[in-house]
Amino acid sequence: MPYITTSDDVDIFYKDWGSGSPVVFCHGWPLNSDAWDRQLKAVADAGYRGVAHDRRGHGRSTQTFTGNDMDHYADDLATLLDALDLRDVVLVGHSTGGGEVAHYLGRHGSARVRKAVLLGAVPPLMLQTEENPEGTPLSAFDDIRAGVLADRAQFYQDLSVPFYGGNREGSTVTQGTRDQFWRLSMQAGLAPAYDCIEQFSAVDYTADLETIDVPVLVAHGDDDQIVPIAAAALKTAEIVKDATLKVYEGAPHGLHGAYEEEFTKDLLEFVAA
Repeated sequence: MPYITTSDDVDIFYKDWGSGSPVVFCHGWPLNSDAWDRQLKAVADAGYRGVAHDRRGHGRSTQTFTGNDMDHYADDLATLLDALDLRDVVLVGHSTGGGEVAHYLGRHGSARVRKAVLLGAVPPLMLQTEENPEGTPLSAFDDIRAGVLADRAQFYQDLSVPFYGGNREGSTVTQGTRDQFWRLSMQAGLAPAYDCIEQFSAVDYTADLETIDVPVLVAHGDDDQIVPIAAAALKTAEIVKDATLKVYEGAPHGLHGAYEEEFTKDLLEFVAA
């Protein structure tokens, strides 16, 4: 299997499908690059080069005990782009992966990047504070930490319901989709999965967003129960200089069904434009 090795000797697994202008995907917590398979195939079928990696501590990458923080995530992404010498990249990040994309651009700049997509992404800040009253209370993230530590297998099964809007009337999410969420989640190491909760909840990406100098598609479902749109996409679209906001009516956090089909279409149009 293909790997790149970081400066701190962490092996990062990646997929590399197709050829042409590169589209690089960063996955959400606690999943891995398999979550992007349909979009990877779609961009490769459309004549692009689809690349996706497993974040350190997740999937087939090294199950790290230290370095599970956004600085390392962004640096790992930089190492991947450098190792594959990818240029004119479209970066795509979902959820925590959106934080990874934003922090990469804030920390490493856009020399290799021509566009970015933030889907259901955590920036600018998920945590509720006095300055961010639309955010999610700390107690909710403490509950996530407790659930992961106590019985992560059951916690991930339970999380798959609101993740895909399975608790909403008329939901079409399948048991297979929920099972796949659980399978990918269980491949993340306990320590890195636990540490990552802090990174997606409490890191403030505002400064990163302010530096972004490439066009950005900010896409979000307005029934996202995991990363509520009011504290995320609506604010991000105001901060990023060249942002296009796309709101998917009634859509949950996780891609599936008609929502996934519409986003994939929008992604291909944005890449091609």
